[in-house]
Amino acid sequence: MNDHLYRWRNKEIRKQVAVIDEKEAPTLILKNAYYLNVFLRKWMEAHIWIYNDRIVYVGKKLPEKLTGVNIVDCSGKYIVPGYIEPHAHPFQLYNPYELAMYAGQTGTTTMMNDNLPWLYLTNREKAFSLLEDFMKLPVSMYWWARFDSQSQINEEQEILNDQEVHAWLQHEAVVQGGELTAWPQVLKDDDRILYWMQEAKRLRKPVEGHFPGASEKTLVKLKLLGASSDHEALSGEEVFHRLSMGYRIGLRNSSVRPDLGKLLRELQDLDLTTYDHLTMTTDGSTPSFYKNGIINQCIQIAIDNGVPAIEAYMMATYNAAEQFHLEERLGAIAPGRVAHINILESMDNATPVSVIAKGKWLKRDGEIIDHHVPVDWEKYGLGKLQLQWQLSERDLQFSMPVGLKMENDVIMKPYPISIDANTEQILASSDESFLMLGDREGEWRVNTIIKGFTKTLGGLASSYSLTGDIVLIGKSKSDLMLAFTRMKEIGGGIVLVHEGKVIFELPLTIAGMMFDGKMTKLMDIDQKLKDILIKHGYKYNDPPYSLLFLSSMHLPFVRITPLGIIDVKKKEILFPAIMR
Repeated sequence: MNDHLYRWRNKEIRKQVAVIDEKEAPTLILKNAYYLNVFLRKWMEAHIWIYNDRIVYVGKKLPEKLTGVNIVDCSGKYIVPGYIEPHAHPFQLYNPYELAMYAGQTGTTTMMNDNLPWLYLTNREKAFSLLEDFMKLPVSMYWWARFDSQSQINEEQEILNDQEVHAWLQHEAVVQGGELTAWPQVLKDDDRILYWMQEAKRLRKPVEGHFPGASEKTLVKLKLLGASSDHEALSGEEVFHRLSMGYRIGLRNSSVRPDLGKLLRELQDLDLTTYDHLTMTTDGSTPSFYKNGIINQCIQIAIDNGVPAIEAYMMATYNAAEQFHLEERLGAIAPGRVAHINILESMDNATPVSVIAKGKWLKRDGEIIDHHVPVDWEKYGLGKLQLQWQLSERDLQFSMPVGLKMENDVIMKPYPISIDANTEQILASSDESFLMLGDREGEWRVNTIIKGFTKTLGGLASSYSLTGDIVLIGKSKSDLMLAFTRMKEIGGGIVLVHEGKVIFELPLTIAGMMFDGKMTKLMDIDQKLKDILIKHGYKYNDPPYSLLFLSSMHLPFVRITPLGIIDVKKKEILFPAIMR
């Protein structure tokens, strides 16, 4: 079976049909199932027959011969399709495998994933091999094809050219183009990206937008250029206007933008009467945000804010499947669909007590069933980070006249530096710190001052960043040196040092970007990182996002990138990177 689009072989299909004729026995029957029929928008009672990984029958009949058939009586329970996360960034400290398996156990059995880290961290051949290995998981893993790097990098043409983008778009595991963060370039004159957008549409793959604050005129132009959907609406009114233009909208509830309840209440005030073109997303939240699950939590927020339960489940299942033209395979409990099924205690509680994915139990009566499929990350060139250079005192020279002032977790403005940066340590009376972005290969560096990240922390070293390069932030140059050295020793990760002592470390041994361990353990570590940084003066909500987006050119107003410090709006390099 081709797991990505579920093209069963003829022999398999014949066996599935034989189940209906009772020449083959179902592998599982959910008896007396009170299930959500997404086509009629009704709760209905039926028996659900499953053969291996496919639903083959939903109706009133039971096989005459039940000997040896696994039958589960679902009386008193509510049955819904497995949930779909339509916009996942599966590398926010966690790795795609652990995120997907955790998501499945909480009811989210399908993930639509960003491919950006594979462009930075490995080559296409190894990335495609990894995608094939993910087919072995009981959850369904699909991907995007990025059109832009989201930063300013020296290798842009190497990782994003016609050959590479076409190869990704044509891969059967890839279900959309985007997300499109370089839309201002497309509006202006970038026919290269415009061509890729049109190629995606030719392949019947939607183009995901990233249009925060876009005006009506801009949204109309982007629709003409080929954009299909967007997840960046910040108000109910913005959602409403996008819907009126024919956009599909992902309502966001993330660790940076937990907006879902607010958006839904504002949409109700605008008398929204249909939810057909709405989905819900957690938009790649950091680990501790997921302690209570993923899309199940979005459904719960929707129900708790007055959305009819059926519509809330539709947004998380059939609507998402339809957006990616996968409604014949996913998002419904009906003959021919993949056996992704959640069993609930009540229709008002979206967290399942039991989860079936591809016909296998991931959770049964509250007990997790582990389907451990080991991933050999070294095989894909994603082993421990091995830096071939050492940080020196010469690297820690900070004479830039312009620094970066944090407005929140992810937005930064330029500001004139008034402190004397030619010092071993910046005083705690200031919330300014040394900031350096260093090339992973040790060829260049960019140095400045960042305001608002910490008041007291001596040093932070992180190989976790948008481009995979090294971030250093802190008040003390000696602590920065120690943090870098320790980060290098553990094979990549995030290390905090204060007054000459290592006070925290998070090993990210998958290419220096991702944690090789269980989500539940990572959630606790992530929370500890946040607690320590807040204690040292971090005043926002999500420091991992601050580290990730230092180089991200889709956010205002100024960024520190591999090319230097850049004015985002003008796309001008204010101060170039320095060769080491």
